[in-house]
Amino acid sequence: MLPRVSVYTPGQVVEETGFSLDTLRYYERIGLLERVGRNAAGQRRFTQRDVGWLGMLRCLRDTGMPIAEMLRFAELTRAGDHTVRDRIALLEAHDRRVREQVDTLLEKQRAIRNKIDYYHSVVDGPGACRNAG
Repeated sequence: MLPRVSVYTPGQVVEETGFSLDTLRYYERIGLLERVGRNAAGQRRFTQRDVGWLGMLRCLRDTGMPIAEMLRFAELTRAGDHTVRDRIALLEAHDRRVREQVDTLLEKQRAIRNKIDYYHSVVDGPGACRNAG
């Protein structure tokens, strides 16, 4: 966890967010991340707000939101409070897709566990107790 300071180096942000430097530059170039401030030497300096926003982007990316939707979310966020309902709708649609993915994975996990149980019955033989010891 980053210490609470006013600015963070790119290395600190990489460590905190798990994004690579190339991804940070890309996100800034396409507008997912607002222009990052720079120090007198021209080195990028991220704010706590930048780091928090990157945390949200990480969440959206890790749950499969396409870049185009992430960009739409960023645009809506920057547009102000009058877009809150649109942001809710976008996030609710994404949440439904994530729920469907989770349900599908749970179904597949059940099939895997059934196969594991079957193989245990083959190896252990009928009437054998697993974990009996």
